[in-house]
Amino acid sequence: MNLLMLSGDNSVVRGKQRAFHNTLSEFSNYWDRIDILTHRVRGVARHDCLENVTFYPSPWGKMMQSYYVWKKGRALAARRRYDLIVSHDYGFFLHGIGARWLSQASGVPYVSEIHHVDGYPRGANLRERLKPVLTRQYVRGAMSRALGFRITNAGELWPLLRSWGVPAKQLFLLYSLYLDFDVFRPENTALEYDAIFVGRLMPNKAPFLFLEGIAAAARKREGLRVLIIGAGPLGTRLQARAAELGPAASVEFRDWVAAPGELADMYRRSRCLICTSFSEGGPRVVAEALACGVPVISTRVGLAGELVQDGVNGFSIDWSADDVAARLEQIIAVPELRARMALVAPRSVQRFEKSRVIREYAHGYHHLTAT
Repeated sequence: MNLLMLSGDNSVVRGKQRAFHNTLSEFSNYWDRIDILTHRVRGVARHDCLENVTFYPSPWGKMMQSYYVWKKGRALAARRRYDLIVSHDYGFFLHGIGARWLSQASGVPYVSEIHHVDGYPRGANLRERLKPVLTRQYVRGAMSRALGFRITNAGELWPLLRSWGVPAKQLFLLYSLYLDFDVFRPENTALEYDAIFVGRLMPNKAPFLFLEGIAAAARKREGLRVLIIGAGPLGTRLQARAAELGPAASVEFRDWVAAPGELADMYRRSRCLICTSFSEGGPRVVAEALACGVPVISTRVGLAGELVQDGVNGFSIDWSADDVAARLEQIIAVPELRARMALVAPRSVQRFEKSRVIREYAHGYHHLTAT
């Protein structure tokens, strides 16, 4: 069976062995051939990866991507029979538009993958608040042409797309999150931080809400120790705000942690992970922390609503600094509560073992092509 994939992730072509490469290394075992059309990488027209995966970067800028998908996809389909086209869709949905054109021209069915909706359930600014409107227009236009939509969580995307009129039979729940349990696992580690924040310092991650929650908690309990791991455009302003807390809270910043094992250790050295995001595709950090036996305080975004069991392995919160502070105080003040949460936390993510997730992903598409 042959698969044609449309993806904006060109990290593999740029020599980066990140999440996409790790997924392909196992996902490719379920296909005879995977060809991937992606965004431009200067000087590269073709990149062979693994034994049966080839990337074809566009020679043009991103706004020409729909045309490139149609043109290059037709040329590839003339030489090789594809069973399915899979489009990773977000932003201006240029791949999704190209997939529709290509499917009509080639007769190959396509699936649109919606991993998350920018600005939903909450937009960090006006631009983000408009993005769900654009996504809804795309989804409603694609409904009559695509086989359906792959979604990666049941708690947020399923009810949202159903409310937009997508029939249940066109929604395929196939998780994308997976974990390496050899790395992300519980260990007996001395606690150094009261809370940890991990993520890009971007508006949708709401790092200022996290910091305001710490400030509210510090008014009742001085001497808090907090770690923020991440970099981004809000970094300078965030550090300035953290400095204003003075001795009430010590906030340590690290741009990033490259090695997964080191990141896992940072989780384990923290009493809890706090995720204050407005919108998310994962959030992966929530699952990683739980796998390490670390309770999580999180807003109900993406997969977090399914992973965080309120009062069992962490707390679900609204977008409120007072909520952040109250739940953090609970975890610090009641060590027995944290210990119980830490014990059950890893069990809540066991279904996200890598081989299982990728096998279900591949078999889901095999089933589609057989019906």
